[in-house]
Amino acid sequence: MRPVTFIGKHSIKYLESLGTLGLFVYDFFKQLFKYPLYFKLTLRQAELLGVNSLPIVLLTSFFTGAVLALQSYHGFGNKALADTSLGSVVALSMLRELGPVLASLMVSGRVGAAIAAELGTMKVSEQIDAMITLATNPIKYLVVPRVLACCIMVPLLVTIANVTGIFGGYLVATNMLDINAYSYMQNSFANVQFDDVLLGLVKALVFGFIIGIMGCYHGMKTESGAEGVGKATTTAVVYGSVLILIADYFVTAFLF
Repeated sequence: MRPVTFIGKHSIKYLESLGTLGLFVYDFFKQLFKYPLYFKLTLRQAELLGVNSLPIVLLTSFFTGAVLALQSYHGFGNKALADTSLGSVVALSMLRELGPVLASLMVSGRVGAAIAAELGTMKVSEQIDAMITLATNPIKYLVVPRVLACCIMVPLLVTIANVTGIFGGYLVATNMLDINAYSYMQNSFANVQFDDVLLGLVKALVFGFIIGIMGCYHGMKTESGAEGVGKATTTAVVYGSVLILIADYFVTAFLF
C-alpha cells in the first residue's frame, strides 16, 4: 500500500495547494476595485517591475529575431523563396508566439523572483502581520498593485520585444543574407493582420497576470525563515514559467 499512500498523500497536497491558490485569486479580484485605490503604488511597481526589465527583454528579443531570420533562411533552401517569405516568417513568429512567450519567461525569471523574495521576506519578518494589526489589508496593499503592474507592463514589454525582434531579423536579412531591405519590410507586414497583433497582446496580458499572481502567492505563503524565502522564490519562477507555457497553448487554441 505504500505507493498508493504516496500517491494519495501528494494528490491531496496538490489539491489543497490548488484550492488555496483559487482562494488567493478570489481575494485578489474581491479587493481589486475596493477603496482605497493605490495608484501611486501601482505606478511605482510598474517602474520597478516593468521598466527595469526592459534591457533583458530587448536583448532577448533582438537575438531571437536575428537567429530566427538566419535559421529560416537556411531552412528555405531557396534564395527566391527566402526573399519573398523571410520577412513574413519572422514577423508572424515574433508577433504570435516568440515575442510574448520569450519576453514573458524573461520577465517571470526576474520579476516573479523579485516579488516572491520581497513578500517572502516581509512574511518571515512579520511585517505582514504588523500590517494586518494596523487594519491594512495585505492583499489590497501588496498584491493588487504588483499584479496590476505586471498586467500593464508585460503587454508593453511584449510590444517592444516584437518590434525589436523584427528589427533584429531585418538587420541579419539585409546585412548578412543579402536580402533587399524594401522587399523584407514590405513582406514583413504584407501577411500580418490585426488578429496576429491582438493574439500576442492577449497572451501577454494573461502571462502578466500569471507572473504577478505566482510571485505574490508564493511570497505570501512563505514559511521557515530564510530557507523558506529561497524556496518560495524558486517555486514562483518555476511554476510561473510552466503556467506560461501551458496558458500559451490554451490561449492559442481558444483564439484560433
